[in-house]
Amino acid sequence: MMLRGLLLTCARRAPGIRLVSSFSNEPAIPANLILPPGLKDGPIKFQRPPVDLSRPLVRSCKHPVPPHLSAQTVWLETLDEQEEEPTSLVQLHPDVFNVPPRIDILHQVAIWQRNFKRISYAKTKTRAEVRGGGRKPWAQKGTGRARQGSIRSPLWRGGGVAHGPRGPTSYYYMLPMKVRALGLKTALTMKLAQNDLFIIDSIEIPSPDPQYLVDLFKRRNWGESVLIVDVNEDMPDNILGATIDSKKINLIPAIEY
Repeated sequence: MMLRGLLLTCARRAPGIRLVSSFSNEPAIPANLILPPGLKDGPIKFQRPPVDLSRPLVRSCKHPVPPHLSAQTVWLETLDEQEEEPTSLVQLHPDVFNVPPRIDILHQVAIWQRNFKRISYAKTKTRAEVRGGGRKPWAQKGTGRARQGSIRSPLWRGGGVAHGPRGPTSYYYMLPMKVRALGLKTALTMKLAQNDLFIIDSIEIPSPDPQYLVDLFKRRNWGESVLIVDVNEDMPDNILGATIDSKKINLIPAIEY
């Protein structure tokens, strides 16, 4: 699989709590209910217009599209100005951006990524490593108590641990390439369907000021956390300076398989 293009994946805030069923005709939030500021959605200053197929198409699918599928047509965005409206379109291949959602595969990939670098350093001492217990606590017979051979036995408080963790333990394992690719396709399809994925023409920005990107994403309602993916490993200086110290804006190069 080969992914080429510029992608922006956005994570938006959770919407306000809805107290009434969406199937009813009543308003979702009663008028006499006061919500904390953190539960209210911010004002939408920029909203992407519906796709107009009469606009020029600047990029089409390089690989043939199956007859039973159709290419996904989206707007081509730009980062040159804060409120510039898109004027051209691009096509995305349905094999990547319009696959049947496999939530089970997406869950497997998420668990794999979480455990990919996980190492547990938990370690307990066995009876051979616990201090003391060199002699027998009491005689084998004649005391009326259960026989014991050492105070380091796992039966004793402060003794060794039987079958305990013996770290460091690595949780590394590798998923098949087809499973990882299908998980990525599912994630891209869902992000595009939720209007959280945008295609931009270039990552060139007029200023290295981090506040420029923050204001741009806020004005366009792209969310507080944004991932920018570029096909080139050599990034422009302005975008590097604007994202190098940001914790919510990540910039990574695409990987070709």
